[in-house]
Amino acid sequence: MTDQLRLMAVHAHPDDESSKGAATMAKYVSEGVDVLVVTCTGGERGSILNPKLQGDAYIEEHIHEVRKKEMDEAREILGVKQEWLGFVDSGLPEGDPLPPLPEGCFALEDVDVAAGELVRKIRAFRPQVITTYDENGGYPHPDHIMTHKISMVAFEGAADTEKYPEDAYGPAYQPLKMYYNQGFNRPRTEALHQAMLDRGLESPYGDWLKRWDEFGMKQRTLTTHVPCADFYEIRDKALIAHATQIDPDGGWFRVPMDIQKEVWPTEEYELAKSLADTSLPEDDLFAGVRDNA
Repeated sequence: MTDQLRLMAVHAHPDDESSKGAATMAKYVSEGVDVLVVTCTGGERGSILNPKLQGDAYIEEHIHEVRKKEMDEAREILGVKQEWLGFVDSGLPEGDPLPPLPEGCFALEDVDVAAGELVRKIRAFRPQVITTYDENGGYPHPDHIMTHKISMVAFEGAADTEKYPEDAYGPAYQPLKMYYNQGFNRPRTEALHQAMLDRGLESPYGDWLKRWDEFGMKQRTLTTHVPCADFYEIRDKALIAHATQIDPDGGWFRVPMDIQKEVWPTEEYELAKSLADTSLPEDDLFAGVRDNA
């Protein structure tokens, strides 16, 4: 009955879908689940993080078009559908004190109005399950935090015909489950770090673990571990498609694939809302949904 199952993944920027839950999405696509990525912004203010492409005048001038093409390629690799919500990247403020956010950016939009655009997507696609970010955005980028805010409003708002009338937003619909992506969790990072050291290899996670303590990152509740190691290669290929953001020789890819699959063969989520009858821990985002699809 997987042809009746639908998963929506709400992300802030192009590339987020490939670095957070990508192997999970590829796994569900392989099972016949209908998967839609909703990308809130075009990533227009994202820095060029791949040192091999920094200083490229064409990319700098046409970053919006370049990132759209990268998204198209990643979408094809993952086998998902993808739609834009149409908001403008807020950028990541830096400095002390932090500068104000740019006028008209996503993070400064009215939350209820912006959520209405996501309500349209939810009512049209009718997903049983939605994934998004926690209240900290996974990390405190203003667009990630805003993505969390509008996702939470839209989860309830998709069924609220007074707040979002059907004649303007489409027929009401209630999703059943909402998850927070928690793939960057400490147990995983520590396990991979130790596995590298045990094999006499240099770990890319030493500084990460130090920063974890420095910034006081709290451990989240990991309710759901989705086995998806068979799709790690697809995940990495999709991530590399975002060439302006990802250095294929960078830290993302320094843990050998066989170690990743052996030591940590799952992607993790935190169940935030559920109207389905499920029990924790889970190994399936559709737990409690499949029998009633």
